[in-house]
Amino acid sequence: MTHYGQPAPLEARKCQSLTGRVRVGGDKSISHRSLILGALAVGETRISGLLEGEDVLNTAKAMRAVGARVERMDEKGGIVWSVRGVGTGGFATPAAPLDFGNSGTGCRLVMGAVAGCPITATFDGDSSLRSRPMRRILDPLELMGARVVSQSDGGRLPLTLAGARDPLPIVYRTPVASAQIKSAVLLAGLSAPGVTTVIENEASRDHTELMLKHFGATIVSVPDGAHGRKISLTGQPELHGSDVTVPADPSSAAFPIVAALITPGSDIILTDVMTNPLRTGLFTTLREMGASIEESETRSDAGEPMAQLRVRASKLRGVEVPAERAPSMIDEYLVLAVAAAFAEGTTVMRGLHELRVKESDRLQATAAMLRVNGVKVEISGDDLIVEGCGHVPGGGLVATHMDHRIAMSALVMGCASDAPVKVDDTAFIATSFPDFIPMMRRLGADFA
Repeated sequence: MTHYGQPAPLEARKCQSLTGRVRVGGDKSISHRSLILGALAVGETRISGLLEGEDVLNTAKAMRAVGARVERMDEKGGIVWSVRGVGTGGFATPAAPLDFGNSGTGCRLVMGAVAGCPITATFDGDSSLRSRPMRRILDPLELMGARVVSQSDGGRLPLTLAGARDPLPIVYRTPVASAQIKSAVLLAGLSAPGVTTVIENEASRDHTELMLKHFGATIVSVPDGAHGRKISLTGQPELHGSDVTVPADPSSAAFPIVAALITPGSDIILTDVMTNPLRTGLFTTLREMGASIEESETRSDAGEPMAQLRVRASKLRGVEVPAERAPSMIDEYLVLAVAAAFAEGTTVMRGLHELRVKESDRLQATAAMLRVNGVKVEISGDDLIVEGCGHVPGGGLVATHMDHRIAMSALVMGCASDAPVKVDDTAFIATSFPDFIPMMRRLGADFA
């Protein structure tokens, strides 16, 4: 079980301006997947730019526990992670429970990979992860032949999963747009003969598909309906070890981007930021609000596009964010709500049901964060409505509920609010963005 030490409160005060050039940490989604697919491949996978937050390090430990050789190496060009895999379906039974700490992504993806192997593994995590539902991942995995040996109430952790001896390929329509459900089914499908198909009504992030292709799998993705996708994976491929350069995480970049937009006089550059269109809903929305975000130096690696972003302080206006954009920015609504608070006019964010089942009920927590700092906000069904008036009074103490994104969003708000904004704890920011506080200080943030 992961334990955090004493609470680490912090206060963010109004700063002059944010300036400088930084690279935020590697993308968490790509980091998890490169470790897991490296472990399922034959030969060596070399990963540069891996995010070394607790979530990803727990996935690396889990891959070691199921038999892959995972090493961190300090080379001339920087840190490289080497993974020597065991081949598709080759995981070994771990000697102890796999502890994923706070990471829903790592836990759910590894469940998929384990489901396709003839082994039994116990999954566990911290109190936050233990409270989160796993049933919608387990349902399709059971259809493929995996079996839940034991579980806590409602399919929660700790739970023990017995992988399928002879996994079955299935055709599965996901009940909600979720890259985690889709990825778990595809990872289990690697071990099944024939074709495993996932159909989504709303396309979710396609990192798993792009990376499976990079590692040598045969996978086809075609449009299905107005916004959906149909993804078909040919089972039992020989995945080969591949080099991966992890792009900078757009979900992490969201925090300095919004901080620069709302802090007068700011002008910052963020390098190598992933610009996969299924992840850039926030950038689209901020530009609609009037944000100055310029792209240059575009390139790609392992199928993922990336670019340098220049962000300058901007006068923002309220907009309506359509529900179908949610899958491409589900983690960014918290910090978008901060931008909306500093905008002129009303911002309506529609279709945010998915925020209720994250690290905390993020919909309620976001509204509370704004209210305690003098912003008018309401929740109507699954919509969040923020009344922006160009400035935020501030002065509030934000309850973070052990949620790293609430803590970071509140600190961003304090960079430009009239009075300082306090958060009750920052200890768990390390799970996803260990460099957040020092990096924001380097740009000019006043955190005390």
